Amino acid sequence: MFNSISALKYQKNSIVSKEIVKKNAGTVTLFAFDKGQGLSEHTAPFDALVYIVDGAAEITVSGKPHTVKKGEMTIMPANKPHAVKANKRFKMLLVMIKA
Repeated sequence: MFNSISALKYQKNSIVSKEIVKKNAGTVTLFAFDKGQGLSEHTAPFDALVYIVDGAAEITVSGKPHTVKKGEMTIMPANKPHAVKANKRFKMLLVMIKA
């Protein structure tokens, strides 16, 4: 049994992560972002699914910002620029599909 909300605690002025699954086919990682934290725009060679487990995130894909709230998910397509911003703290589950 795994509780995605309590498995990782927020840390002030930080982004913390916990890798849950690491396989050749992909990874599953839980992240906790404190307010004001983020990941600058970048690309990845694989599709990634983001599921918000607490709070809400601003996720920008190909220059278009989207607010993704608790219980919602979005796809960050391979080779498309994307960024993540915490206007308030949030937790997300990132599923990276490599194969």
